[in-house]
Parts: sequence; structure tokens; C-alpha cells
Amino acid sequence: MKSLDVLATILLIVGGLNWGLWGMFQFDLVAALFGGNTAGLSRIVYSLVGIAAVYRALGWKSMQQRPAMHKA
Repeated sequence: MKSLDVLATILLIVGGLNWGLWGMFQFDLVAALFGGNTAGLSRIVYSLVGIAAVYRALGWKSMQQRPAMHKA
């Protein structure tokens, strides 16, 4: 897996967990960690999660064509 794929996956996990926390408890973890949802660092994290989603969406077709790697 390319390092960019790993980074995108990590960012999507962060985003998914953040949305899950917001949906269940109305708690924004990114905002809590970085000083509010309009703080510069929070906006950077939100932007990176969005960019990661676009990256993964654009690469969806090529991911479907990759051979499955199974460990024996």
C-alpha cells in the first residue's frame, strides 16, 4: 500500500470517528483537540479529511482492479 493511501485511510478513519461522535453525542473531537471548529488547525484537519475522501473516491476504480492479497 502506498504511503499516500495509508495517510488517506487514516484521515478517513479520523473523519468517520469524528462524525460518529458528533452523531451520537454531539461531540466534535477535532474541535475539542484543536481549539474549536473554526480554529486554524481544526480547519486544516477538516480540509485534509475532505481531500482524503476525494483522493479515495477518484481511486475507487483502480482499487477494485487490484488483485486481492491473501496471507496463507
